Amino acid sequence: MRRLFLFVPLVLFSSLAWFLFRGLSLDPKELPSALIGKAMPTFTATTLSGKAMVDESLFEGEPRLLNVWGTWCPTCVAEHPYLMRLAEQGVKIVGLNYKDDDSKALAWLARLGDPYELVIKDPEGMIGLDLGVYGAPETYVIDAKGIVRYRHVGEVNERTWNGPLGEAYRALVP
Repeated sequence: MRRLFLFVPLVLFSSLAWFLFRGLSLDPKELPSALIGKAMPTFTATTLSGKAMVDESLFEGEPRLLNVWGTWCPTCVAEHPYLMRLAEQGVKIVGLNYKDDDSKALAWLARLGDPYELVIKDPEGMIGLDLGVYGAPETYVIDAKGIVRYRHVGEVNERTWNGPLGEAYRALVP
């Protein structure tokens, strides 16, 4: 029986080594989303312009990107010129102004340009919470039936657009 206890440290070490090795093979930038393959969460919100109320049905009809952004987010400033370029190429983008001040957001769009079909206000972050947003920027690919198909955390740029984000969007566009 004493000899059996001699193997306990070996078993513990082997288990710990396996977990550490497994951790090395994971992508630390990949944040899984429980929404992939599911419908957009139910919401009702005002647009940033204040001219309309919108809900999740906004995402039905044709594929779109949903870009979560805020004026307080330096990476959002960095990705903005590329979003402008995508919008000029005909990519449909809806903005979600996340935990932000309306006047700052409107001034930001007036200064940098507006790549969005419309911008949804989310001052308390409740829509973001339902989406599982960790922070801004995050971009979701949503199909014509309102189903979330892909989630990208971080800046949208040429590299990410030529990778899985753009591939997920292009797969939905005829």
